[in-house]
Amino acid sequence: MFGAGGRVGRAAVAEARRRGHEVTAAGRADGEVTDPAAVARLAAGHDAAIVAVYDPGARPGEFFPAVARAVAQGLPAAGVKRLVSVGLASVLPTAAGDLLMDTPGYPQEWREFYAGHGAGTDALRAAAPDALDWVVLSPAGDFDHDGEPAGGYAVAPAAAGSRITPADFARALLDEIEVPALHRTHAGVAAV
Repeated sequence: MFGAGGRVGRAAVAEARRRGHEVTAAGRADGEVTDPAAVARLAAGHDAAIVAVYDPGARPGEFFPAVARAVAQGLPAAGVKRLVSVGLASVLPTAAGDLLMDTPGYPQEWREFYAGHGAGTDALRAAAPDALDWVVLSPAGDFDHDGEPAGGYAVAPAAAGSRITPADFARALLDEIEVPALHRTHAGVAAV
């Protein structure tokens, strides 16, 4: 679990352990997630990886693609066959087909961050070998850090008002590791 110290990372680690998985919880101090050798070292001996990372000191348009290239190279080198990465709803299409970040009234002050996330998914799509089965999951809207888990989720188009708790989102992440249903795509997840 790369990014195990964040809210989503902590929820994913807890859900994985609840399900009986052995988890290596990797954070910033364990190795640079933009370094394929560090990724391979940390992932060695694992069947799957979850990536939920963010570096507030890095330029998003450089950081997220660098992470994507590093995991695309490092995970297969370690024998990891499944990657579930955490993305951003802003770069997902809405039910009408427009990217969420391009809809009227959507906040634009974080557009560089949105575009960086999208560039990371594009880099993963370009760099991942066929041996790495990957999916990028995002909340369909945003996280609800204060609410109670709904207990379920569904794949959904982007919607600015959609909210999902980290616990419900972690269920989706782990389900995609245990029984992959989505492959080489980016999908939104909403609470139900």
